Amino acid sequence: MLPIPNNSHYMPPTFVLIGIPGLNDGTVLSTSIVFCFLYILVILGNGAILYVIKVERTLHTPMFFFLSMLAINDIVFSTSTVPKTLGIFWLNDGLIDATSCLIQMFFVHGLSVVESGILASMAYDRLMAICYPLRYHSVLTASLLKKIAFAILIRATVLNMPFPLLVVQLQYCGNNIVEHSYCDHMAVVNVACSDKRIDSLYGLVLSVSVCGFDLSFIGLSYSMILRSIFKMPTKDARQKAIGTCGSHICVIISAYLPALFTFVAYRFGGTTIPPNVHIFVANIYNLVPAFLNPIIYGVRTKQIQQHVLHILTYNVKKLFGHLAKE
Repeated sequence: MLPIPNNSHYMPPTFVLIGIPGLNDGTVLSTSIVFCFLYILVILGNGAILYVIKVERTLHTPMFFFLSMLAINDIVFSTSTVPKTLGIFWLNDGLIDATSCLIQMFFVHGLSVVESGILASMAYDRLMAICYPLRYHSVLTASLLKKIAFAILIRATVLNMPFPLLVVQLQYCGNNIVEHSYCDHMAVVNVACSDKRIDSLYGLVLSVSVCGFDLSFIGLSYSMILRSIFKMPTKDARQKAIGTCGSHICVIISAYLPALFTFVAYRFGGTTIPPNVHIFVANIYNLVPAFLNPIIYGVRTKQIQQHVLHILTYNVKKLFGHLAKE
């Protein structure tokens, strides 16, 4: 536990998360059911992706290495918020101790940075595969992949460590009500009664720098990819190259759009964006991309389709074989 001074001006020992404000009982029930259903699908879908990639050695390639990282990140990201949100909906249990709140804050924002780094790495993977196919496997070696993964994790850790350290220094004047369903950085900062400019500025600089760098890298990568695609001699080759990038582009859109809305809502939305809309979209950001990623890659990636069908067919035949013996 972090030492919390026995003074009402410092961080309280516990916070109270209010969930999504303005929902009636019927809406709370339906929203919680949707969130629970999506969360189950997130676990099952990403778990299936990880299982298929693990058991099929032909999928042990750089592209599927990054896809595995994305699946793990999606599972941990949604798990960091959804169980507590469901506890608020179903059990009216919004109480969370200060240390757990800070840990949740670190994971939520840290995993967002990890996801952005993975998406940038996947763009680099596609760049090498399409623009430099002869050098693809010699450049993207197992050693380099491990270094990239390590760099993504270190970047997220270093950049997000100041969040809890800054928040714990604020004065709260006895207030502990967080208008959110989880310990989002700005939601907790808004509880404080002291000067919040440093916290807000750091969050702004971090968001702009990380997203700006990663999106610029992704944009540059795809501009080079498109230039290479247009130089390909046949229509089939161009369509195949575009198809390999289609899944990644869909994942990028589903990940960055809700994040951009949440970022704008806190800092520039003011009273124009209702709190319930903002908090609902923030929860969607934690769930929907993680739910869509396995579907997008499962539908658009033939290798995964084939291996999933093979595994399902094998298990069904095995089940019927046991039933026939009985």
